[in-house]
Amino acid sequence: MALYCIGDVQGCDSALQRLLDTLDFSPSRDTLYVLGDLVNRGPGSAAVLRRLMAYGDAARCVLGNHDLHLLAVAHGIRPAHRSDTLQGILMAADRVAMLDWLRMQPMARHITHGAQELLLVHAGVLPAWTATDVMALAAEVEAALRGPDLASFLRTMYGNTPAAWDDRLQGPDRLRVVVNALTRLRFCTPDGTMDFAVKEGAAEAPAGLLAWFDLPGRRTRDITVVFGHWSTLGWLERPDLLSLDTGCVWGGCLSAVRLGATRQACELVQVKCEQAQVPG
Repeated sequence: MALYCIGDVQGCDSALQRLLDTLDFSPSRDTLYVLGDLVNRGPGSAAVLRRLMAYGDAARCVLGNHDLHLLAVAHGIRPAHRSDTLQGILMAADRVAMLDWLRMQPMARHITHGAQELLLVHAGVLPAWTATDVMALAAEVEAALRGPDLASFLRTMYGNTPAAWDDRLQGPDRLRVVVNALTRLRFCTPDGTMDFAVKEGAAEAPAGLLAWFDLPGRRTRDITVVFGHWSTLGWLERPDLLSLDTGCVWGGCLSAVRLGATRQACELVQVKCEQAQVPG
């Protein structure tokens, strides 16, 4: 049995098919962990969801910002963007089944494989959080997503404030910080205040900002955080990190890591993608 982590698919179903063929993936034998942004900007978002749904427990996803955006558009909370490619889902006969499946996916996963402990999120985690904290906070958001008043949660989900974590936060402010960290985070100030304006790679960080994973005192340094979201960062491998968004939708690659019993035994597998969107 093989376990794979896959970066942002963003509706690029043909690239996903080629990657799975390259991996010789079998849903009866293997397991996929897909790191969010399953949909949007690529041409086959509905096909991606149908494929992953059909794999059952062999496809284990986390939610990204584009997946949450789909739910907000579908519930009339947000307008579609000019670059969105969500109509194949929104107009589908099985729309309800796809949206219901999506809202049941978790915001984070904490797994062990061999000697490895891994925390899987779409974007990042704040420095004050342990892996246990991340999973507990993710569960609070998941309860809102799966609850009877999804529309009310989606209405209060958007915004850039509060920009820093405080254990005393409650209600929509608390959930908004968690969503922003798990699905949008790239840079922070040294005190852990999130920045959402800068999207360049980590080496191009403006003065006063650090990549979230380089903040001093980050409490998840003792495990491996596996994430996507940051195409300008691209592939990054460190003992405490695996970054897997390699810009498939922009004409880059779709990337997977075959997890081994140790970090040294992990293997990167990539397929080239057709460009579906032009940056900017």
